[in-house]
Amino acid sequence: MSAELRELYQSVILDHYKKPRNYGRPPGADRVAEGVNPLCGDHVHVYAKLEGERVAELGFEGSGCAISTAAASLMTQAVKGRTTGEVRALFERFHELVTGRGEVDPESLGKLAVLAGVREFPARVKCATLAWHALCAALDGTGEPVSTE
Repeated sequence: MSAELRELYQSVILDHYKKPRNYGRPPGADRVAEGVNPLCGDHVHVYAKLEGERVAELGFEGSGCAISTAAASLMTQAVKGRTTGEVRALFERFHELVTGRGEVDPESLGKLAVLAGVREFPARVKCATLAWHALCAALDGTGEPVSTE
């Protein structure tokens, strides 16, 4: 990765950390799940409103590191309007990207690709995927908190 690209990715991550998109509980949210990363203290609640199988609204609240907050913010932008099946497939590809497993074309993930550098820091993978795990739990409707441990 070039120095310019790395700098661009870092600026996008910092922007989403400082000004998270879709922060808060959207009106009419009918699904919620809590996620906790005990290793570093990240804590998130993910809220979704489903219309049939489609994620009509999505938001999150919580506190955490820059990677965790930026990942949650970017996730909400990437997921809105997708079906639950599309969300799970997107998470699978995103997980492969940040773990370095599989062969994922980063460009196929849109802005989520800015988190590709996380694979160089395995301890940060849990930060980048916490909101995704909470989103999947919300879509499943289990109501059980999820933990990355």
